[in-house]
Amino acid sequence: MKHKPLYDALPFLKNTDREKQEQFEEYFKSAPLWLFDALQIDELKKGEVFVREGEPADTIFFIGRGIIKAIDYRVYGTPYDYMQFDKLYAFGGMEFLMDLDVYKTTLRTVTECTVVKLSRAKFETWMYSDIRAMKYEAKLVGEYLLQQGRHSRIFLFLQGSDRLAMLFVDRFERYGRNGILHVKGNRQNLADETGLCVKSISRSVKKFLGENLITKEGNKIVINEEQYRQLKKIISLKIDLD
Repeated sequence: MKHKPLYDALPFLKNTDREKQEQFEEYFKSAPLWLFDALQIDELKKGEVFVREGEPADTIFFIGRGIIKAIDYRVYGTPYDYMQFDKLYAFGGMEFLMDLDVYKTTLRTVTECTVVKLSRAKFETWMYSDIRAMKYEAKLVGEYLLQQGRHSRIFLFLQGSDRLAMLFVDRFERYGRNGILHVKGNRQNLADETGLCVKSISRSVKKFLGENLITKEGNKIVINEEQYRQLKKIISLKIDLD
């Protein structure tokens, strides 16, 4: 085993896929041994809010298993899901780097999740003593902010069904397996993620079904490789995705 202290502290990692293991190994590559004793494991239910914007940012969270999403409630009190995460990221790390005392977003689980927690005080002690870890954390935060900004700019210039098409393209590239994407969530979830109303989502879904850009299996939307390419082609006519 490449990193015994890590796997001793987080035994659930032994049952995760190799990609997730490599993400943890890289992040904690130079962590001091005392840090592993400070890690805590918590199991969260689906739909659970575990970080709220404006609350003290006193804990760092790492997602070991499952998917979470970031939610913004600031526009007329309407929830807008602007980013989903399924890879390793230190939630609370951005607040540390920017010297912020409170969380700047709300986080909710999309699925059941295994979460690793570390107090911010111990996280700071580690970062200030380990330049490699500090640089790696800054890199991950920078990549996240770049992706979020790009995602927001793209949505700014897309309307109606094009926004939904962009969401399907993004999901296929991130979550598609063996050339197939099964879209999870109901139409309200899709509305929350695109900023569209449920009626617009329903019209867009009907349009895509009629054009064979998506398929329905029961209540689920399914997108295959060819449908993904057609959806991406529609978006590429309006914006540069490269």
